[in-house]
Amino acid sequence: MSMAYADEGQWQPHQLPQLKAELKRVGIALPADKLADLTKAPLSAMLSLGGCSASFVSDAGLVVTNHHCAYGAIQRNSSAQKNYISDGFLAKTMGEELPAGSDSRMYITDKVDNVTAQVLQGITPLMTGKERHAMVENKIKALITECEQDKAYRCSIPSFHRGLEYYRIRQIMIRDVRLVYAPSDKIGNFGGEVDNFEWPRHTGDFSFLRAYVGKDGRPADPSPDNVPYKSKDFLTISALGLKNGDPILLAGYPGRTSRYKLPEEIRFARDVSYPKRIAESQSDVEVINAATQGNPDAVVRYASVVKGINNGLKKTHGLVDGFNRKDIAAIKDEQDAEFRSWFSKNNPDKDFLKELDTVIASDMALTEEEFAWSVANNSELLKSARTLYRLALETAKPDAQREAGFQQRDVAFIAARLNRLEQSYMQNVDQARYTAALQRYNKLDAKTHPQGLDILLPMPESVAGMYQQSELGNTTKRLAWLKQDAAAFQQSNDAFIKLAIKLHDIGMTLEDRRKEVNGNLERVIPQYMQAVIAWKNSQGKPVYADANSTLRVTYGTVAPYSPQDGVSKGPFTTVEGILEKQTGKEPFIAPENLLTAIKEKRYGVFKDAALGTVPVDFLSSADTTGGNSGSAVLNKNGELVGLNFDSTYESITKDWYFDSAITRAIHVDIRYLLWVMKEVDHADNVLKEMTIKYPAK
Repeated sequence: MSMAYADEGQWQPHQLPQLKAELKRVGIALPADKLADLTKAPLSAMLSLGGCSASFVSDAGLVVTNHHCAYGAIQRNSSAQKNYISDGFLAKTMGEELPAGSDSRMYITDKVDNVTAQVLQGITPLMTGKERHAMVENKIKALITECEQDKAYRCSIPSFHRGLEYYRIRQIMIRDVRLVYAPSDKIGNFGGEVDNFEWPRHTGDFSFLRAYVGKDGRPADPSPDNVPYKSKDFLTISALGLKNGDPILLAGYPGRTSRYKLPEEIRFARDVSYPKRIAESQSDVEVINAATQGNPDAVVRYASVVKGINNGLKKTHGLVDGFNRKDIAAIKDEQDAEFRSWFSKNNPDKDFLKELDTVIASDMALTEEEFAWSVANNSELLKSARTLYRLALETAKPDAQREAGFQQRDVAFIAARLNRLEQSYMQNVDQARYTAALQRYNKLDAKTHPQGLDILLPMPESVAGMYQQSELGNTTKRLAWLKQDAAAFQQSNDAFIKLAIKLHDIGMTLEDRRKEVNGNLERVIPQYMQAVIAWKNSQGKPVYADANSTLRVTYGTVAPYSPQDGVSKGPFTTVEGILEKQTGKEPFIAPENLLTAIKEKRYGVFKDAALGTVPVDFLSSADTTGGNSGSAVLNKNGELVGLNFDSTYESITKDWYFDSAITRAIHVDIRYLLWVMKEVDHADNVLKEMTIKYPAK
């Protein structure tokens, strides 16, 4: 493999030994072979929260991640009277730790195998897209079943390079997760949506969770009898600090990037898909805010939902702005023209590129219908009814023949999601959301409406009556449907179950069409990626797979940046900036005890010699994306020095195109985290549990 340029690349662990020279150039002292080993620190201390990243910081299952990654757990345990979101939470003993929620999980990757040959065996070019997709899915299900003979593990087989390679990922799955400590959101979310994706930043985006297991040391369902997980490896924390230009490593579970997509896919996202998503999200948030206004309990219940929608909204806005600021489609046009020229000289198959363009066009057309379908289904009760009915239909089949996501291994996840509504559903809010969604659906271009759907949907004015004729808002009654067969559903008079049954065939038609399109993509795109890899290798350029929620390692340096001509922004912010931003009005309200500690300059060992104060956040050139939230930022020796939590606004388009000059990730400096714990929240019990290297006095 060729050297990486700049700090681009989200590398699979097994690729790291091939980057020895590059890691040495950056200044990483850890040997690449040790860094690639999943059974040894630091990678053995990394884990996924299923959408966020985290790491072990003690041998008793103590885990550090972002505040926004633990936000759901904080919200679930909060009420208007006992509001841990605004007040913060600290368990002084393990007995005081709170359940993170029935759907909270921790995943520790312990084995990765290349299973490409097994997955693709027997595939022929003559298969339809749907036949090909079905064969691949069946192979994957069989390989997962084999891997999950031991119920301590959860296995998955994601594709890499859009179907060129498949790796089987084995993970220990912790099912009992508890909340240990979270600062007030006046620290953990200081600046709120105003500062989201912005720099300079002053957010202490951190929280602590703990993994619990049965007394035998194996994963178990939540129980008071469970004990803390004995984490074989955990990260040492370094309070020695970093300075501009220092090397860093970052390990975590980045979600999705689209670095290898074609120019027409970028234009579709920029001109069609993203603007629609922005309009939909904005409208949905406005409806929720109107429906919860003046009701503190409702505001707390929907806090996590609104935060999630708003975060996605700001990111999508940033993508559109980024596309407008820098014509990435035009850059890709140039690259694509170069590639096609190279391809035509090196490959006899001249029809392949036409086929590639045809398959991508069919994907984009179907995506428009799927978007309209999602708008028409924007009701938690309808989504619950559709899931339950589908599960009943699938349960009638042998497990191996069930659709992925509805096998026996998935039932506990489905139950947890249905149970989760207990803390995040209110009838009047869901009713308002669904009524408004149907009105928005009716205004979408009729060409994007799935065929036959319009006549089956309720009129917006009849939605209120449906909520009166449904018991799915009751958690006990909702969960009871998990045990019912399809016949029971067909006899039900519940308004949302009846609607789910009516819509089922259209949903299945869309799903079947998606399988046909995906099967064709899985046939054509890997050939394209193989050619792209050969082309890039011929130029000595880096080759890494797009992010797909699997464990990746990236590296870089602490670095300032210039977002526009004549403007340079340094890599560190300090606690003095909190005093400057503090207005006493949302979202710039800092806790009084924090402000007092800053004014009295109670900095202790956390004072940076060069800055003369406590650093809050810092920038690096590491290659990150959504899912990297909570990722451990390590110094050259593999010690924890920060937590990734965001990117600068100018960096958001890195999901599509990595520009090393302006791409910067934002991290909480570990010294601020430790300082808040010691001086502000007095989380001494948590501090004592961790191994911390302090500066010499």
